[in-house]
Amino acid sequence: MLSKRLVICLDVRGGKLAKSIRFVDTKDIGDPVAKARQYYEEGVDELVFYDITASRENRDIMIDFVEKAASQIFIPFSVGGGIRSVEDATKLRNAGAEKVNVNTAAVLRKELISEIADAIGSQSTILSMDIRRVPPTEKIPSGYEIVVNGGITPMGIDALWWAKEGERLGAGELVVNSIDADGTNNGYELKLTRMLAEAVGIPVIASGGAGKPEHLYDVLTEGRADAALVASIVHYGEYTCRQLKEYLHGRGIKMRMSY
Repeated sequence: MLSKRLVICLDVRGGKLAKSIRFVDTKDIGDPVAKARQYYEEGVDELVFYDITASRENRDIMIDFVEKAASQIFIPFSVGGGIRSVEDATKLRNAGAEKVNVNTAAVLRKELISEIADAIGSQSTILSMDIRRVPPTEKIPSGYEIVVNGGITPMGIDALWWAKEGERLGAGELVVNSIDADGTNNGYELKLTRMLAEAVGIPVIASGGAGKPEHLYDVLTEGRADAALVASIVHYGEYTCRQLKEYLHGRGIKMRMSY
């Protein structure tokens, strides 16, 4: 049985660590590089950096920031936000990112997934999906819609279809981010996560809603996720990486323990 992963997300806005609730009411809460170093030392499995305004501002991601982060942490980390080309992805890989997350640009031109996967490998190509619950329709039969530009623009694309298409095009992992659950601390969107995890053959990272260790257990078991992504509960000091991993390990979840 493969180990499950604990992933911490660091949303970056203007070089500062930021946090929001359901993608709004965003506040700056610290230095993302310092936090990344702290989480690395605490034993987190992976880190994800999102430049949360790069797409909507139509600008490139901050390469110097990625280089600085890479000099401080020595575990896998991925970067997303503003990646629109193979050149963008290659720059990030050269700056030290092991993986790149594509989102808005891939929805607008899906061939980008294949192009990046061909250039840097499927294992380094992550499709990040921002998803909102909607009434089921003929166009969106699953009842879950893809939203882009940092949760601003609904696309009328069914999330289940897009997950399968992303895998077909070469994505090596999916990040499933529920806008409805984001920042609420009320638990992950288990129905959504399980639906997508059962529909694809690549790892699924559940994102949005973690408020206590039980939520991670639920999404890794009932939700069938391969990894649980957290943010608020560690950023605000409610739990440490070690506490979360020890809880999961104690409940029979196979984790990479650092001792």
